[in-house]
Amino acid sequence: MTLPDDKVDPPPEPGAAPDDSGAAQYNSRELQQIRDEFTSGRTPLCPRCNVGMTRREIGGGSFGLGYARQRDWLICGKCRRSAIFDIHRGTRT
Repeated sequence: MTLPDDKVDPPPEPGAAPDDSGAAQYNSRELQQIRDEFTSGRTPLCPRCNVGMTRREIGGGSFGLGYARQRDWLICGKCRRSAIFDIHRGTRT
């Protein structure tokens, strides 16, 4: 039985990016897409929401070890998923 107050979400528009695939983290294909867009100088788009991601620089390392890591934290403002890359090394951290 369906009550008048019950609402059913309409189906998504054809070709529309889903808001949430259910997985909490980006998969490896999505991470590669973000990395490729970012290293090419473009603002990466969230593969799930198609929204421009915000960049935050993360410095760090341990004193006395002779190195300092420079990482970039890319955050989607809509779904709040994020990815951290050590861009100079080209790896995901």
